[in-house]
Amino acid sequence: MKSMFPQAVVFPLALFSASLFAEPPTLQASNETQRDHFVSALLKKMTLDEKIGQLRLISVGPDTPKSTIKQMIEKGQIGAIFNTVTRPDIRIMQDQVMQLSRLKIPLFFAYDVVHGQRTIFPIPLGLAASWDTQAVTTVGRISALEAAQDGLNMTWAPMVDVSHEPRWGRSSEGFGEDTYLTSMMGQTMVKAMQGNDPADRNSVMTSVKHFALYGAVEGGREYNSVDMSPQQMFQHYLPPYQTALQAGSGGVMVSLNSINGVPATANRWLLTDLLRHQWHFKGITVSDHGAIKELINHGVASDPADAVRIAIKAGIDMSMSDQYYSQYLPGLVKSGAVTAAEVDNAARHVLNVKYDMGLFRDAYSHLGPVGSDPKDTNAEDRLHRAQAREVAAQSLVLLKNWHHILPLKKQGTLALIGPLADSQRDIMGSWSAAGVAKQSVTLLQGMREAVAGKATLLYAKGSNITDNAKVQAFLNLYEPAVEVDKRSPQQLRDEAISVAKKADVVVMAVGESQGMAHEASSRSDIRLPKAQRDLIDAIKATGKPIVLVLMNGRALDITQQDQQAEGILETWFSGTEGGHAISDVLFGDANPSGKLPVTFPRSVGQLPLYYNHLPTGRPYDFTHPNKYTSHYFDIDNSPLYPFGFGLSYTEFTLSPISLSSSMLTAKGQMVASVTVTNSGKLAGGTIVQLYLQDPVASISRPVKELKAFEKVQLQPGESKRVQFTLSKNDLSFWNQQMKWVVEPGQFVVMIGTDSVHTEVKSFTYQ
Repeated sequence: MKSMFPQAVVFPLALFSASLFAEPPTLQASNETQRDHFVSALLKKMTLDEKIGQLRLISVGPDTPKSTIKQMIEKGQIGAIFNTVTRPDIRIMQDQVMQLSRLKIPLFFAYDVVHGQRTIFPIPLGLAASWDTQAVTTVGRISALEAAQDGLNMTWAPMVDVSHEPRWGRSSEGFGEDTYLTSMMGQTMVKAMQGNDPADRNSVMTSVKHFALYGAVEGGREYNSVDMSPQQMFQHYLPPYQTALQAGSGGVMVSLNSINGVPATANRWLLTDLLRHQWHFKGITVSDHGAIKELINHGVASDPADAVRIAIKAGIDMSMSDQYYSQYLPGLVKSGAVTAAEVDNAARHVLNVKYDMGLFRDAYSHLGPVGSDPKDTNAEDRLHRAQAREVAAQSLVLLKNWHHILPLKKQGTLALIGPLADSQRDIMGSWSAAGVAKQSVTLLQGMREAVAGKATLLYAKGSNITDNAKVQAFLNLYEPAVEVDKRSPQQLRDEAISVAKKADVVVMAVGESQGMAHEASSRSDIRLPKAQRDLIDAIKATGKPIVLVLMNGRALDITQQDQQAEGILETWFSGTEGGHAISDVLFGDANPSGKLPVTFPRSVGQLPLYYNHLPTGRPYDFTHPNKYTSHYFDIDNSPLYPFGFGLSYTEFTLSPISLSSSMLTAKGQMVASVTVTNSGKLAGGTIVQLYLQDPVASISRPVKELKAFEKVQLQPGESKRVQFTLSKNDLSFWNQQMKWVVEPGQFVVMIGTDSVHTEVKSFTYQ
């Protein structure tokens, strides 16, 4: 397989940010040596078929029932299992390995533990909105604990795909549009889930995904292609993967997209040259579901055997959920098309991570002794509700608060209207692992508990999520995920209008079902579904003040609703305790501090729209519009809500920036600081954000880039000095020759509470 780049182009390992590349927890050299000796000795005992068996990742299901899996285990034809999440089932299969197989090589068990295992936390996009690494650490530790207690050894997480495309359904699963924020959140999640050692009883190994560039699929359309310059790739899209791997992640899940014409699953430059040789990754690479088969559809493999040859030579260790490795690798080795050494290399990677998981020391390390399995897998006492409620409250973003309509008073008559107000399934969001919908708290329940004995709360559904029958069928294709009320749209609206007229304030829970913000759920129209827009129009006509509670997994076009509502609270999909957390914020028991990790457009026609774009030779000036500039003539060209934006129930003011020096040198550091003051009447928190701009360079550089942030909690009238330390690495970039450089000249530092409203100061680098 030829590299997609000319041989003359070399991409050296570069430091993205010194603070992100602290030494990760790794095996001590002596332990690594012991592991290598152990695995080498084991490989010598294994037949070719047994080695190939270690490369197979199988899902229990209709295509591979438990009886078939038992036969494959006995023959040493399975290396790992995914989508089995209870200890009794896992114990049975591990028993079969230890009792029936020749070499008794333990299985590892994996699952998509993305934002919680049994306790479901906010979706990753919501976690990123907290801008709080301590909150994300809490989520990672509890998720790992619950997963390990279920017998799991690995999770297919975190997802660190940077995306500028809210049309992409998997936006919900990532940390947003920014490289630095995504890197910080991914690194934090890896360290939290793996702990000091992935073999620990309450830790699991992570598998970073989707490598690489999956968030940049063309048009935001799932499984689509990516075509990208090396500078864009290395500057903005690759760093989060690298950071997560440097944090110690033991696995990498490979993406389904092509990269500059070469599918990731077939991409030797990506999986071997970059990942192994330059980044020195020593863990396992796992294909995404059925991806090896799909090389034929991509047009780079002529038949199944050719697809297997290409994949293993590119660097795919484990084949997820297809039979191709077992069917075709023996013949390929026999013919010499694939070498025995290449199979050994892949098998070694799998055995290495099993060793790192502690499975050779104790195959039942995450299962415990016989008789210790929970009597009730879904027992209430297995949940961590208090932490879920606290983290969810921190993830909420207050977008609008006209005339201080929020927080609501617990008095009078309130109306709660909307198709998402009482949906236990939807409030958990997509990829909700082993979460049980009946254990989640809806907004209706949360508000009822909050105002009990103090105010009257009326409720009406108002509309279905959507009245589009085709979309309803799509959402319910594999499970009855969306309940469709059989009443007519007018009957539903009439009931809601009647309820609204009796209320002092109307809270409307609107947005997307969780299935609309999921894998394979790309949208060409990112407005609220028409049924919900019509409902909002009807309630607006009553003259009652409206507070919108958005539940969604992507940035939306809510331009019309922004003009209609007095208050807007972005809640994403907030998890098991979402209803309580949202109520806490609505009624002022918690003060919102979240900030947007994505840009909200005014129209889908503006996409892609992101804050750290490049300048243009004809920039648009909002104060002095000119025809021959870069803009759309039929819309306000600014975003509806910018990256980093979020209001509070109190107010914060920032002093001018103070720099420790007017000049930064290659070996020096500079401290940029501001004083933040809570100038309002309530205690609250905000996120202080630092951005840099390199206004003159050898290539165009972004208009600004996030380089640091800090969450600050202040009492009314309290001030705090916030300091950020800058160094050469913060100014560096990939130049036209793909060298990691910093160029002398002037730089601009911007500090604010969002990406638009900032204090500004300049310094020079030489």
